[in-house]
Amino acid sequence: QVQLVESGGGLVHTGGSLRLACAASEFPFATWMYWVRQAPGKEIEWVSYINSANGGIDYPDSLRGRFTTSRDDAEKTLYLQIDSLKPEDTARYYCATSSDGAGRGQGTQVTVSS
Repeated sequence: QVQLVESGGGLVHTGGSLRLACAASEFPFATWMYWVRQAPGKEIEWVSYINSANGGIDYPDSLRGRFTTSRDDAEKTLYLQIDSLKPEDTARYYCATSSDGAGRGQGTQVTVSS
């Protein structure tokens, strides 16, 4: 089973940026490589994906423009750049093999202060 290790989270002020990383034991780790997040008391929400077969990338309409996902095959790493962070972005972020968070790692915490 592929191992995924997320990193790069932290505490930032509103308007700041973070770059999250997902190091994988195999890469690509799935046909669809997702970033998902989960805020306390809320369900898992997908925030981006890359289709490893055709390079297709998408984001939910509500996040498009602030979230950017990319990949580095040589480093076996998936990235998520988050700009103009808002308090509602506070959540634990995971890379995963599906939109519901299947196969995710331990996650990395993002906390945005107002």
